Amino acid sequence: MIIEKDLKAGNLKQGIDRLFKLSGEKIKLIEREYDHQKGSPVYTIEGKYTTRGWTEWTQGFEYGSSILQYDVTGDENFLEIGRAETLGKMAPHLSHFGVHDHGFNNVSTYGNLLRLMKEGKIPQNDWEQNFYELALKLSGAVQAKRWTKTKKGGFVYSFNGPHSLFVDTIRSMRSLVVSHELGYALWEDHDVKTSLLKRSVEHALATAEFAVYYGEGRDSYDKWGRTAHESIFNTNDGNYRCPGTQQGYSGFSTWTRGLSWAILGFAEQLEYLENLNEKDFQGIGNLDSIKAIYLKAAKATCDFYIDNTPTDGIPYWDTGAPNLYKLGDYLNQSSDPYNDYEPIDSSAAAITAQGLLRLGKYLKNSDNDGSNKYWQAGLTVAKHLFQEPYLSTDPKHQGLLLHSIYHQPNGWDHVPKNSKIANGESCMWGDYHARELGLYLHNIISEGQYYTFFNCAK
Repeated sequence: MIIEKDLKAGNLKQGIDRLFKLSGEKIKLIEREYDHQKGSPVYTIEGKYTTRGWTEWTQGFEYGSSILQYDVTGDENFLEIGRAETLGKMAPHLSHFGVHDHGFNNVSTYGNLLRLMKEGKIPQNDWEQNFYELALKLSGAVQAKRWTKTKKGGFVYSFNGPHSLFVDTIRSMRSLVVSHELGYALWEDHDVKTSLLKRSVEHALATAEFAVYYGEGRDSYDKWGRTAHESIFNTNDGNYRCPGTQQGYSGFSTWTRGLSWAILGFAEQLEYLENLNEKDFQGIGNLDSIKAIYLKAAKATCDFYIDNTPTDGIPYWDTGAPNLYKLGDYLNQSSDPYNDYEPIDSSAAAITAQGLLRLGKYLKNSDNDGSNKYWQAGLTVAKHLFQEPYLSTDPKHQGLLLHSIYHQPNGWDHVPKNSKIANGESCMWGDYHARELGLYLHNIISEGQYYTFFNCAK
């Protein structure tokens, strides 16, 4: 991608304002038209949200979007939607032992509501605060229970089973961290108390070691910053076996949304670790050494994204997608969501942009060149996302961010008439992360409270 070095956050204000104007319209449209008896909305087909009963991981993004909308606009109608729907529909997600998505569902809802209270954006109410805190405490412990031991530690395993580490799950470590910060732990058989912070760190270290590549000769496809969607382990002895994938092209190519989860997940965890000291890390490891591992993973994944994405910073769905060669010199031109060969994934761009910005800010006092590189790359991606053809301006289309991909190998995504590939549709996580990116930059521009997931636990 080509990084716009002179771009300022303030240059994006008009695009952010437009984003949230359209966002409010889309939220109201879904509230009026979507039938929730069919299940959680996942992605659009011909502009209308539909469900996909694979795993329940998107409902928190739907109601979390209303909470973010209130945060930026102050429109209490959206607060009431987010608050009422969280109370009425999110409880099953707190006790859902079958998924690795607690950080998506519960931090986006209960966490954002608690954060608004802690930041003074909604009135203090002790019972309401206690309710949100209890929910987040339990969510972190339930998520940490999905545990597979390895030679060095362990990981929260995916819905595929105990052998499977997903790169996505780095962002669900938010649920463990928040629960820990609220003073909670996982209690197991014989009253064994397990630190949720320790589990979050061990999971992140496993992700950094096995899901992220560093160009150190691990295999024939080892490139600096490449990620594997899935890492497979022998559960009998805890040994790593091989890379794999569910939604990418192969275990030896890079599914760009998986890459994006790593980019944002490691950047957020680095920000969190800056608030800790060695006393907080007793029994876990050396804080500086762990920071260094996180930082290496964050830099590597960001660099890979920058080097393997078209000039505007919007990626194709997998960097090894089999028909990319038919596009010619596609990395030296803007992304083309309407091409005939391989889809774009705008949701990966929305997630990545926030991670680039956070890493850029994190490095501001230690690595000026790196800080500028990642910060400007994040602004560049955001600039292109917040305008057409990626911003959805059709008043009848329920989606906010166009040209996302859910599951290309399974062929779930809608291919419009007269098109050869999926395009023109939205997904709930892409819409949520476009809003989250907008909120992050809105607060930077307005010099408001710096937005982090752990503000709710301060």
